[in-house]
Amino acid sequence: MNLNVMRPNPRLLLPALLAVSLTSTMPAFAQSANATPDDASLDVPQLFATTCGWCHSDAGRVAGKGPQLMNTQRSDDFIRNRIKNGKEGAMPAFGSVFNDAQIDQIIKYIRELKPREG
Repeated sequence: MNLNVMRPNPRLLLPALLAVSLTSTMPAFAQSANATPDDASLDVPQLFATTCGWCHSDAGRVAGKGPQLMNTQRSDDFIRNRIKNGKEGAMPAFGSVFNDAQIDQIIKYIRELKPREG
């Protein structure tokens, strides 16, 4: 008996697995933040601990999977654009998660980062 078993193309399997892993590992905050009112203030340190800290280590103070954010020379416009639109293959877009005022709070947090004492 000849059973035609569908076998996935290995060249297509890796991108598919990557896409699934990125969407399934997205922190719950990013998924639930769509319900956040436009005037809602963020707990940005908590946001970095639960969402951004996966890539921006020590709350953005040191490089991890993503770059160090403390003392960045990037402009506010660059950071705003990166948060909103992400970077393909590196950072998800959060433009549908955070409004402009919330992104401004995140940028303010980044600008105020100082090394930890101790």
